[in-house]
Amino acid sequence: MTRVKRGNVARKRRKKILKLAKGFRGGNSKLFRTANQRVMRALSYAYADRRRRKRNFRRLWITRINAAARQNGMSYSRLVDGLRKANIQLNRKMLAQMAVMDPESFRQVVQVASQSK
Repeated sequence: MTRVKRGNVARKRRKKILKLAKGFRGGNSKLFRTANQRVMRALSYAYADRRRRKRNFRRLWITRINAAARQNGMSYSRLVDGLRKANIQLNRKMLAQMAVMDPESFRQVVQVASQSK
């Protein structure tokens, strides 16, 4: 069997991990074994948090819409139901943006939603 020299492959693999570990504190960025553990953990958290960010923004938008709707005498659930019945297709991000930036047009949307019962 022929001899296999792994020098290049092993060095590239370690350098890749240590590059990803840049900025970690202490041995977590210098020592390969601990750096590898920290990088794997960081990558798994990054993957999960990309999904969590979407949930958090949706919660924020719903909170803002609910607050603005209540200022106009309506709850969030009744507003969303009224918009669905009135066939107004505005997503939560845009509704929240309207509630913050343009309260007058949001008030008109609430009125339309309250009339469609």
